[in-house]
Amino acid sequence: MRYSILAIFLFFIHSSLAHAAKFADVIVYAATPGGITAGIAAAKQGVKVLVLEPGNHVGGMLSGGLGRTDMDRQERVIGGLALEFFRRVGEHYGSKVAWTFEPHVAEDSFKAMLKDENVQVVFGSAIQSASKDGNQIRSLTTTMGEVYTAGVFIDASYEGDLLKAAGVSYAVGRESRTLYGEPLAGRREFIRGNHQVNFPISPWKDGHLLPYVTAEEDLAAAGVGDGKIQAYCFRLCLTDVPENRLPITKPVGYDPGRYELLRRCFEVGGEKVDSPVGTTRMPNGKCDSNSSAPISTNLLGASQDYPEGSPERRSQIWKEHLDWAHGLLYFVQNDPCVPESIRTKYLQWGLCKDEFIDTGGWPHQLYIREARRMKGEYILSQHDLTTQLRKDDRIGMAGYNIDIREIQWVSLRTFFFPKAEDQVYMEGYLSQPVEPWDIPYRALLPRESECRNLIVPVCVSASTVANASFRMEPQYMITGQAAGIAAAMAARESKNVHEVSMKALQQCLRTEGQILDLK
Repeated sequence: MRYSILAIFLFFIHSSLAHAAKFADVIVYAATPGGITAGIAAAKQGVKVLVLEPGNHVGGMLSGGLGRTDMDRQERVIGGLALEFFRRVGEHYGSKVAWTFEPHVAEDSFKAMLKDENVQVVFGSAIQSASKDGNQIRSLTTTMGEVYTAGVFIDASYEGDLLKAAGVSYAVGRESRTLYGEPLAGRREFIRGNHQVNFPISPWKDGHLLPYVTAEEDLAAAGVGDGKIQAYCFRLCLTDVPENRLPITKPVGYDPGRYELLRRCFEVGGEKVDSPVGTTRMPNGKCDSNSSAPISTNLLGASQDYPEGSPERRSQIWKEHLDWAHGLLYFVQNDPCVPESIRTKYLQWGLCKDEFIDTGGWPHQLYIREARRMKGEYILSQHDLTTQLRKDDRIGMAGYNIDIREIQWVSLRTFFFPKAEDQVYMEGYLSQPVEPWDIPYRALLPRESECRNLIVPVCVSASTVANASFRMEPQYMITGQAAGIAAAMAARESKNVHEVSMKALQQCLRTEGQILDLK
């Protein structure tokens, strides 16, 4: 086949334009709630903004199944764009504010907020690499080959993929108590509680430990950092309204043996076994199904490779968690080991026909409770939540519990004179109340020597313990708004993000409704 010179010329021009760098004053990576408020806040300052979203939806966990907002003990610190979101959701239900809502309502509210400020979201824009000139990010390249340049970048992803691509220091997993002098850090002791396995069950089968169970000899000593992270799960949206309910079908390749730990709990405890699938009520006959027991939708240990995993490995982990949740629902509804009263309770629930339509009723977002944590200009620790609460460079406040979910199931030798036997325990869970504490701007900034035009409002600079209080979506929106305003200021004034005037930033935040002081 022959081509004219003109056709060949036009082909090369089109190819060049298709991959020409696209520019914005501020580029936000990931349309999580923190990324959305960052984009909106920057746009309100009059700069050009682009939001690059790796997936196909906006809203992260708030549109991905987390319908029961983690706002306990901190309603009074939620202001600005975060409060605007909850008020918009409330308007949908005819109330002033709504803390519990359906996933599609959350996504529609976020879309409306983005549209109001003409913020463009580019879907399918997963990061491939970042190009730097010294300590400045010059461009971001996506897996689709698109190149984006900006004066300032914001990494609002749950994973911290942009900060890694930019060569910024970070940590993964829990540290030792001695590193920052944190009493709650490191491997936890085994204590009783609602999240403990409170039934004497064996971890062994046919001479091997059951899947996901850690051997006692592989445990780090109490208080020592072992790099492990808390469990992930899918926050399922279920309904008991028959006309909107999709039945839980038997999963392909279903293996009831995966739930042997739970079967043994039922064998010993019967109807006393805590609910393995939580059902917190939401509007219109739906529920937010969060983990609520030591053996639940959380899949302990399976998330460990996720933060540093390749796209292929992350996809495997994603599917493993979804398969676990699907199989767990089918198990508690159908397995004969489950007491009839419990099976009957769960059989009324199914997926929603009107939620997550493009993914068959299953959530489009994995609950990534913890991934990378930047090591920036200031590293938050337990002390900032307990004894050093006030900060001169505060850009918002937090106040949720130090909340670390289950980390691992463990085989532990247990002594009952005159016998001794191995039993299963849960390790890692803690929930420690704190008073409202200040979020310093420095915790959003990389070390200046590493990067001068990046702000990180989600994977902030914090220890595992401090991050466990910060890691809730209202805080992500609070820091996202601050990041957006600061980025706009830096871009407009051609400054690096470390040079932004704190007085001007705080004044703007207060004008926009952010809460920096409690009366």
